Amino acid sequence: MANDSPISLAVELGPLRLKNPVMVASGTFGYGQEYGDLVPLERLGGVVVKGISLEPRSGNPPPRIWETCGGMLNSIGLQNVGLRAFVEEKLPLLRPLQVPVIVNLFGNTVEDYGKLAAALDGHEGIDALEINISCPNVKAGGMAFGSDPKMVFQVVSAVRSETKLPVITKLTPNVTDITVPAKAAEDAGTDILSLINTVAGMAVDAKTRRPRLANVVGGLSGPAIKPIALRMVWQVIQASNLPVIGLGGIISVEDALEFLIVGARAVQVGTANFVNPQVTLEIISGLEDYLLRQGLKDINEIIGTLELTR
Repeated sequence: MANDSPISLAVELGPLRLKNPVMVASGTFGYGQEYGDLVPLERLGGVVVKGISLEPRSGNPPPRIWETCGGMLNSIGLQNVGLRAFVEEKLPLLRPLQVPVIVNLFGNTVEDYGKLAAALDGHEGIDALEINISCPNVKAGGMAFGSDPKMVFQVVSAVRSETKLPVITKLTPNVTDITVPAKAAEDAGTDILSLINTVAGMAVDAKTRRPRLANVVGGLSGPAIKPIALRMVWQVIQASNLPVIGLGGIISVEDALEFLIVGARAVQVGTANFVNPQVTLEIISGLEDYLLRQGLKDINEIIGTLELTR
């Protein structure tokens, strides 16, 4: 039977409301405007900008990207313009857009995260903060914040205490049980969880017997990690009451649907933007077509509808 009513793709993630569930992932879309001539940004559910630190960072030395089977290794090293340049130069270009802007932030210490949250709070044009907890804590000998639930709690608490904006905590997959840091972030007051960040990996040149990346180890992204991401998203949804954003290897509408069906309320598209800059638009249109074919009118009718067989 034909569906003659408008299709609704609008979703709610606690205090964050999106016109559709398709966002772009931090680090894969610059500061938004870099893709402005290729993608009408206002069609997106949300733009997550490249991670911001207190001071500018030049990142790791090259080579720092290597294509792998079904994915990409990167060791960019969180290169960014820093807080001041972002607020003065990048944010003004995003303010006129009718699309939620989420600022990804990271630090070397717990105090850095708190300072960033305080500095970004109250700026017009910022709709939420996303915490990158995959970064090493220099005060703890380089251990990544996200691998220790106590550190997760401290970082999220520091951000939560300094901002009224919705807080998203982006979880690292490089842990034994993803539900443990998820629960720590929830206890510390995060509003939303996003997962997963890249999976630690490396590649070697057999001819030279040298690592492909100058930093030796990098983060694996792309289609190869989607089954890992999907499993972790499903596990966190079973263990948490918070809304979840799913990401990791999404390159098609079918991929996005898998995350929504297991219970994610939105998705982020990352590495696929490098291959096909308009992939997000294709996924948004694909979701509308899917609902029409299913005789549904609202994207929320498919979220969390996974049927488990016995």
